[in-house]
Amino acid sequence: MVKMIALYTEPTDREAFDSHYFGTHIPLVNKIPGLVKTEVNRVTGAASGPAPYYLMVSLYFNSKEEMDTALATPEGRATGKDLRNFTTPGQATITFAEVVE
Repeated sequence: MVKMIALYTEPTDREAFDSHYFGTHIPLVNKIPGLVKTEVNRVTGAASGPAPYYLMVSLYFNSKEEMDTALATPEGRATGKDLRNFTTPGQATITFAEVVE
């Protein structure tokens, strides 16, 4: 299993960010074909001071190939394009990981 991880820094306007994120972006995310699971975490703190992130989101797929195919679909591209509608440059960091069990 693999996942795409999105890390979002603190938005300037939490209410506007949350409204768009949960009202528009997550419904787009959930339309991505082949998506196994979506996990949204609101960061509440860090061990060494203020947390550098506001949200941490994981999108799970069965394999890297399935993830690559899913992200290339119209639904996957629409989700990526929507980032510009609620984030500022540099606010979102996107990473990819293999789940080790």
